[in-house]
Amino acid sequence: MASPHRRRLRPALVFTAVGVLVCAGCVRPAGGARTEEPNKVTVACGATEEWCAAMTAAFTAKTGIAAEFVRLSSGEAQARILAARDNPEFDVWHGGPADGYAAAVGHGLLERYVSPNAADIPARYKDADGRWTGVYVGVLGFCDNTRVLGEKRVQAPRSWQSLLDPALKQNVGIAHPVTSGTAYTALWTQVTLNGGAADAALRYMKQLHPNVLQYSKSGAAPAQQVARGEIGVGVVFSHDCVATREQGFTDLTVTFPTEGTGYEVGGVALIKGGPSPAAAKKYIDWALTPAAQEIGPTVRSYQAPTNPKAKRSDKAVDLSAVKLIDYDAAAAGALKSDLIRRFDAEVAQAPKS
Repeated sequence: MASPHRRRLRPALVFTAVGVLVCAGCVRPAGGARTEEPNKVTVACGATEEWCAAMTAAFTAKTGIAAEFVRLSSGEAQARILAARDNPEFDVWHGGPADGYAAAVGHGLLERYVSPNAADIPARYKDADGRWTGVYVGVLGFCDNTRVLGEKRVQAPRSWQSLLDPALKQNVGIAHPVTSGTAYTALWTQVTLNGGAADAALRYMKQLHPNVLQYSKSGAAPAQQVARGEIGVGVVFSHDCVATREQGFTDLTVTFPTEGTGYEVGGVALIKGGPSPAAAKKYIDWALTPAAQEIGPTVRSYQAPTNPKAKRSDKAVDLSAVKLIDYDAAAAGALKSDLIRRFDAEVAQAPKS
């Protein structure tokens, strides 16, 4: 049998499995209140499966507290936490763009917790009210298959406008912002580049629509499509392209749009009403340490750490070398529900010319 901190729950079975996991460790006295099991924490994890497994295993090794995780894209995590708000199944949300956390704050799903270790994290990487704290930074870019693009006689894109080239028809991969934080970062990037105008951002996405082969569920999936030669370009966080290239796909390269690009601040947060708040706070404390933030590169997750004391992998993007937009995670989170609804209705459902 796998050790408790390594066991991963299958997504199709997770609601029942996690419900059993949490309640089996709880005692409900006569009044119906749930008491905490101090040596277990359950994590909704928004990064890669490998990253989630490495993080929970390292936390258990460090503290002796058993850690379970369920891997969920940003939109899935928010939906699951919202659906279970009256009887939360998770203690901590870890990984995934901060605008998802900001949206969750609007629904009252996150508890304020200012970890003592949050003092080390720059203000631009954490919520001013202590509802979430950043653990890594990932930059949105283009993952290019130079062989496929060469066959089409198209240069690797270096601007958002170049993605609209008719020569790239059905040769661009991007996820759906309803499920993917990566894709929502791309959508909000267009809002920002258009001076906050959602209509202009959606017009751009409509123009891009004929070039999109399909809208994947996961933000990292287009990197795999590019690697297999199914498409020429994927709109992904650059570290996902680097990790895919390391799997032997030497035709891959990363480019960044010259107009400016968005970025994610991957967060960690305490879920309101979770079954094990004391263990959850210990997990958050640990997640903000240099040691925790240096785990990512060991499993090919090359995001830049938010803790200045953590060592940055030489494979992580140099934030000073890329033109970044002024990405307002709080504003992005506040408008997320409306924007993804409009994207689904006006863009994703539109016929491709």
